[in-house]
Amino acid sequence: MMTFDRALDVCPLVAILRGIRPDEVLDIGQALVEAGFAIIEVPMNSPEPLRSIRLLQDRFGDAALIGAGTVLSAEMVGQVADAGGRLIVMPHADVAVIGAARAAGMACTPGVATPTEGFAALAAGAAALKLFPAEQIGPGALKAWRSVFPAGTRFIPVGGITPDTMDPWVTAGAAGFGLGSALYRAGRSAGEVGATARLFIAGLEKAGLEKSRLEKQERKRT
Repeated sequence: MMTFDRALDVCPLVAILRGIRPDEVLDIGQALVEAGFAIIEVPMNSPEPLRSIRLLQDRFGDAALIGAGTVLSAEMVGQVADAGGRLIVMPHADVAVIGAARAAGMACTPGVATPTEGFAALAAGAAALKLFPAEQIGPGALKAWRSVFPAGTRFIPVGGITPDTMDPWVTAGAAGFGLGSALYRAGRSAGEVGATARLFIAGLEKAGLEKSRLEKQERKRT
């Protein structure tokens, strides 16, 4: 089965399928996996989310990490685990939810908007920190946070990310991105989602190359 660390290495992009239905989830999942995605999240406020998670896990569990988003309670963590999900994503940093996920052997990426929330989430066992909402926090804040957080802390911006806005985040040290309505909206076809997924992967590759170029330039100046 795909682990969180391995999934990030394969592709550090999280597909957030808010509003997806069980009858379409396998086609969308197939399009994402074929495009190269390795992490798929079904928010709990989607129609029949646990059924969608089970379907995705049964079909793609070896190729992708499947989990739930908008997880608001420890009870929800148990429901996701029973459905086969192995990732818990939250909009907030409730340490009780993080602890429940960790006790269940699941990776958890809580949403944080301040360093205080971030440090508390790490202490509770968070695998990574979801910067949310990213458009309000900004790459400058991430750069400042990285100077005080433990080395190796993984920050994943979520909110307002497009293929053209990843570069400054990568330069600031983002470990990945959560992609919502820019990637999938209710009613979008699998073909549309697959095409958009490839655009995001191309944008990530471009941002990575740009980061390497800037690092080389910095080394030449020092």
